[in-house]
Order: sequence, then C-alpha cells, then structure tokens
Amino acid sequence: MESADTIAAVATAPGRAGVAVVRVSGPDAFAVAARVAGVQAPGSRGESLPSVRHVRFRNPVSGTPLDDGVLLVFAAPRSYTGEDVAELQCHGGAVAPRRVLEACLAAGARLARRGEFTERAYLNGKLDYDQASGVLALVDALTDRAADAAMEGASGAAARAMRALYDRALALSATIEHALDVSEEELPEGFTRSIAESVNDLRGQTRAEIVRVREGRMLREGAKVVLAGLPNVGKSSLFNALVGSARAIVSDRPGTTRDAIEAWIDIAGWPVCLVDTAGLRTAADAIEAEGVERAKNLAAAADIILDLHDAPPAVLSEETADLPRKIVVLTKCDLQTYGDRPQGLVGTDPEVVAVSAVTGEGIERLKGVIAERLAAKAEGAGEVAGDARADRLCEIEGILARVPSGDLVLAANAVRDAASRLGAMIGAEYSADMLEALFSRFCVGK
Repeated sequence: MESADTIAAVATAPGRAGVAVVRVSGPDAFAVAARVAGVQAPGSRGESLPSVRHVRFRNPVSGTPLDDGVLLVFAAPRSYTGEDVAELQCHGGAVAPRRVLEACLAAGARLARRGEFTERAYLNGKLDYDQASGVLALVDALTDRAADAAMEGASGAAARAMRALYDRALALSATIEHALDVSEEELPEGFTRSIAESVNDLRGQTRAEIVRVREGRMLREGAKVVLAGLPNVGKSSLFNALVGSARAIVSDRPGTTRDAIEAWIDIAGWPVCLVDTAGLRTAADAIEAEGVERAKNLAAAADIILDLHDAPPAVLSEETADLPRKIVVLTKCDLQTYGDRPQGLVGTDPEVVAVSAVTGEGIERLKGVIAERLAAKAEGAGEVAGDARADRLCEIEGILARVPSGDLVLAANAVRDAASRLGAMIGAEYSADMLEALFSRFCVGK
C-alpha cells in the first residue's frame, strides 16, 4: 500500500546523546533528504543517492548550515516501512535534531503521527499485527526477560507458534474424520487409544500457549506489588530495601506515609511496580484518611500484596485479615526472634517470609517468593483475565478437556471445533479501531 505523502520525525529519544536520527519515509523521502543534505536528488541526470554518505545538513530555504552527519537511504521495499526511507543521523541534544527535522518539513515532508512508521510497515506487509505489538513491547520493556519476550513477538515467533498449533489441530482433525469414514475393522490396533493421547497432547500444547500468552502480557504490562499493613510495621523500610535506595521516608512516627510511592524493579526478570502505601488504621485527620482509602484501593487492584507484620500474626489484624493474593511478611527479624511464632509460619512455608530491612536477611527469599507467585499467576486458570487471546485459548483447552476417552465421534467434534477456533484466531481481520489503539501508543518517531 503506497502512501501519498512523505512523513518525518525524530526516531531517537530526546536528550544529550552522541547521535540522533531523523527518519523520513514515503514517495519523496529521497528528494527531501537530498534537499536537506545538499546532494543531487535521485533521478537528476540519471544519478541516485548512495546508500551511505557523509554530508552537511542545511536548511533548504535559507541555506543555513545545521550540522554535519551521515545520510543513509533504504530503497523500497527493502526498508522498515516498505517505502523509500532516508535516515539523517546528526548530533544528539535538544537543538540539532529539531533543526534537521524542521529542515525536512521545509523540504516537503509532514510531521509523522504517533506510530505511523510502524503502521506503514504493517500496511505494507513488512510486519503482522503480532510483530507490530512486539515492537511496541520491546520499546517499553523494563527487564531483559520482557525484552526477550518482545523480541519473540517482533520476530514473528508468536505467530508461528499459533500457526503450528492450528496445523496440529487441523492434521489431527483430518485423521479422526478419515477414521470415521472407514469401518472399525480397518483401523489399526490401538488407534482409538492413540487418538485420545493425541487429543491430550494437543490440549497440553494449548495450555503451554496460554501460559506463554499470559506471561507475555505480564512482562509487557508489569505486575503491581503493594505493601500493606498497620503503621510502623516497616513498610517504607522494606520498600527502600527492595528498591535499593531511600525512596520512601522512614520514621518512628505513625502515619508518615500519606500517599502511595511507586518504583519499578526487576524481580527474576519480572517487571514489578512496587507500591508503598499509608498504614491501615483509623485515620487521625482527613489527609491520612484519604491515604488509607487509597491504600485499600491499591491493595484491591494489586497482583500481589505484601501483608506486613512486626510480630507473628497468630491472629491477623482486622485491617489486613481479608486482603486477598497476599504474602505475609514478618518484618524486623533483626530485632524479633519470632520464637513464639505459630508452627509453620516461617521457613518452608511460601506464604510467609521473615525479613530485615536493616540486615537484608530474607530479602532475596522474599523476591523469590514473589517471582514464584507471578509464575503461578501466569499458569493458573482464570488468574490473568482480560487477555482476549488467552481467554479464547482457555475455551479451546476446555473443549479438548471434555472429550471422553475412546469416543471417536465426540473427539472428532471437539478437535474440529478447536481447529476452527484456532483458524479464526490466526486469520482474524483487525479493525481500524484496533490498529489505531495499537499505533497511537508508539512514540512519534517509531
């Protein structure tokens, strides 16, 4: 799909840097770049732009020198967008990239919309929807593991995995349908049992894909872990210990934390948004009351809650007794012996961890438990709701799970239904609204 206009934008992040890139794409990309770079335009006297060239960028209207840099050109369709693309590499900083971009606009390009370069790559068949989503996830990745998952999506591995699952379902469906067309005497010995095993294998492969999809979403969006508990149980101290810096104010005075404090951390490759909240108690004033209310709302929306206590909670406090999805954390173990703790509260029990923000004892163990909980959340049925692809795969897994062993007719119906649903998933038409929702989340230069 050829675009009628030529777009330009700064494709690198703002700020001090050795190099910045201004990207130009469209039918007149080479002509725009030639005017800014002060070189011969493509087609003039039968000449063309070299693929790499050291140039001096100038304002095409005034002729004012702007910067020295490098001009790279990529002829369609062998470019990111599938169109003619020119990249003008200048010095970084606030001024040089802006001036080179303004020169490109003066030379005939228009400013690109958010995500328009990747949108054109999609429309020109250079990327599919999953790959475009992978590009966005890679840009937003906060951990190596999230980046690795995004790379799988951007490379098309996720789409190939879905296609392979569909092919397996289709092949199995064809095998069963053929078996129904012949007499039972013609079927090899053990055929029905092998079909039941194949259906079970297909179900297992579907379950593995569900986990991969759910993990991908959690790696893209991150997990919210909220610290909750009574005042002065060590929430802010533990928050600082997990973050690795003194982000939250620590004081012996109750009610010091009035508002939520957030920080992103990496826990075993999971991007985690750690949230320190106000102590849960009857508030002394309106400001503290608002903080307590926000703490309760954050806890209700959390993926994991760290329920903090500075003494063994033989009986959990009324304020935290009903918190779901929690890990009980016994703080200040450098000061407490926990000798009178209830049997099984600490040690091998993954639900409870003793820590000290002062000595660091138990911190790594706590991180390990959080990582285990996040992995279990990705694997557990119904744990990560709202992901359309995972929900559809769960429906397919349920269809396969209900097939009684030894019944070829019901197996044929189930596998046919599963193959049909998988086919719809990999061949779905994406609406303009879906595309706009995706591409509008990109930065302007992507």
